[in-house]
Amino acid sequence: MRGGAAWRTRSGAARRTRGGAVLRIPGGGRGCGAVGGDGAWPEAGVTPGRGYAVVMTRRFDTICTDRLVMRRWRDADREPYAQMNSDPTVMRYFPALQDRAASDVGIDRMEALFERQGFGLWALELAGTGEFIGFTGLNPMPEGVPGSGRMEVGWRLVERAWHRGYATEAATAAVDVAFGGIGLREVWSMTAVLNKPSQAVMRRLGMTPYARFEHPRVEPGHPLRPHVAFRLERSRPGDGPATPRSE
Repeated sequence: MRGGAAWRTRSGAARRTRGGAVLRIPGGGRGCGAVGGDGAWPEAGVTPGRGYAVVMTRRFDTICTDRLVMRRWRDADREPYAQMNSDPTVMRYFPALQDRAASDVGIDRMEALFERQGFGLWALELAGTGEFIGFTGLNPMPEGVPGSGRMEVGWRLVERAWHRGYATEAATAAVDVAFGGIGLREVWSMTAVLNKPSQAVMRRLGMTPYARFEHPRVEPGHPLRPHVAFRLERSRPGDGPATPRSE
């Protein structure tokens, strides 16, 4: 765990956000001690990214929820991550499986994003046991889709971790970082139209459908090419819910 000062949220949870983060969502988890604090997020300079604000003086390396730890990637994660990406059940809403080489490239890319912006797609483990169960976090939306360049909340979990509320719990923490820690005005997500389970998680996060589109990286005619984008705006006093453009 990298160093850094700590702040306590108004709910009493610890947030360590400068120089290497520990953000504790209420209840906390393994390896997230509460220390000090004045009840506020630290002040930091903001530099514009591609469609979102990048707070370069804040880092979010570890986030703890009641049951989960969201953390930076380790070499020990490479084998279970590759196993997850080669599981046809887990990958049924993706156009192809990933082998070990592709999975390793993915981890390297995710770690590089952490180094550049201080947050990203966190490896996900159970707080009580340290068992790796997938990833959750924030990643830029790809080119050619609605919300391109904006920040997406995403997740992928091993099958044995399904139907336990882990994806919603971790994604909620990621959205908290996006709005409360980084200061983003909106968060996006997308998935195949056929992927009803992930759409259900998006709705539980308070997201609303924004647009349907054909994913440019999926070949024409493929059943997974039709996608749907969801969007969530940071709430402000007096604001109503975001208005979806299409279902």
